Amino acid sequence: MNSFLVSTIKDNSFFNSDLLIDKNFLLLNSLCPFTDSLKKTILEWGFKTVYSEGSQGVEQISAPVKTAPEDFKNVSIDDLELDDSDKKPQIGENAKKAIKDAKLSLANNEKSRMDVVQTVYNEYMNYITAVYTRYATHKTLNYTELSETVKELCIFIKENRRYVLRITPSQDTITKNYLISHSMRSTVIAIVIALQLRFSLSKIVDLGVCCILHEIGQIRLPPQLYMTDRRLSPSERQKLATHAVLGFNIVKENNFPTQIQLGILEHHERENRSGYPRRLEGSQIDIFAKIIGVACSFEAITAPRHFRQARSSYAAMVEILKNEGKQFDDTVIKALLYSLSLFPIGAWVYLVNGKIAQVTDASPDSPGNPIVSLLGEKDSFGNPVTIQTDNDKNKIVRVLNKQETQDMLKTMNIQK
Repeated sequence: MNSFLVSTIKDNSFFNSDLLIDKNFLLLNSLCPFTDSLKKTILEWGFKTVYSEGSQGVEQISAPVKTAPEDFKNVSIDDLELDDSDKKPQIGENAKKAIKDAKLSLANNEKSRMDVVQTVYNEYMNYITAVYTRYATHKTLNYTELSETVKELCIFIKENRRYVLRITPSQDTITKNYLISHSMRSTVIAIVIALQLRFSLSKIVDLGVCCILHEIGQIRLPPQLYMTDRRLSPSERQKLATHAVLGFNIVKENNFPTQIQLGILEHHERENRSGYPRRLEGSQIDIFAKIIGVACSFEAITAPRHFRQARSSYAAMVEILKNEGKQFDDTVIKALLYSLSLFPIGAWVYLVNGKIAQVTDASPDSPGNPIVSLLGEKDSFGNPVTIQTDNDKNKIVRVLNKQETQDMLKTMNIQK
C-alpha cells in the first residue's frame, strides 16, 4: 500500500487504483480526479495522508455527455428491450457493456449465470462509486445519464431477479465501500419491491435513481460520522441525520424531478411520526420514501458493521414483518415478503427430511414456502435439483446460522 501526502497531490491528478482514507475506506476510484476542492475538504476533515495500491498521474479521457433525454414514460417494462445503440458518458459505459455482454452470454447453467450476474452487479457498484465521486469532485449530477443507466439495471433485475438477490458482498467490500454497497443493495431491493407493486417503467427508473442517491448527502459530512468503528454519540447522530436534507438540496440544485427530491428527503420518515427530518405521518410520506425506508432497513439488518454482526436475511424479514410501532407501510412490507419470501432468496435452510437447500425463488402463492435448490443433488444438465417447499415432507425447519453456512460452504468447496 502506497501513501500520499494530501497537501502534495496536484489538482486534477488521477490514480490508477482506488484511493483510500485510513487504508480502509474508499475515497476515489480511477475514473475520477483528485481536485483542489477535494483536497481542501479532506484536510478540513483532519486527514493528512491517503493510500493506494497504485500510482499517481494516470490520464483519463472523457467521452462526450449525452444531454437529450430518452422518452420512455409510456413504455411498459414488460414490453421493453435493452437499446444498446445510444452512447452513454464514460461514467456509465462499463455498466452498460456488462449488461450487453450478459445478454450475449447468459446460459442455463446456474453457476455460469450467477457469474455473469455477479459481473453486472460489480460494474454497477463501480458505477455508483463513480457517480458519488464525480459529485464529490465536481458537484454535479446528471439526471438524464443516471436514468438511462438505471433503466438498464431495472430491466436486468426484472429478468434476473432470483440471481441478483442471491449476491452478498464480501465483508471487505462493505467495509471499504459502505455507502456504495448500502446504496446498491438497497436499490436492488427497492426495484424488486416496485416490480411487485407493478409500477410503470418510468416510475421504477426514478425510484432506482432516488435509491442510488438517497445517501448522497452524507458525503457533505465528515467521514468520521459514517466511517466510524464505534457507536455515535447523540450529538453525532443528530449531525448525521442532516444527510436527508443535504441530499434533498443536492438533487434539487441539480434539477432532479420533485418525487426524487422528496424520496431522498423523506426516506427516514416513518408511518408513526417517529422519523425525521419532519416527523411526517404515513399519508404525508412519498411512496418512494416508503419503499426506500423498507429496503434500507432490510439491507442494514443484513449488513455487518464494525460495532455489530450482520443478521440473517430471515431475521431481517421477521423484524420487518413485526413492524414494531407500525413504522413501515403495510403494502410495501407485503410486496417485500412476496418478492423475497419469508425465507429470503439466497438463504441456506434445513428441511424436515434432513436435506440442506438454498432458497432460489419466492413462491407467489405461498410466501412461507419458497423454491429451493437441494445441496449435492444434480439434474441431467448438472444443475442443482429444484423443488417447491411445503408444510409436509419438504418443510423448512430453520435457517442455517452464519457459522453453519460458512462451514458447509467450506466443506462442499462452494464459492459463496
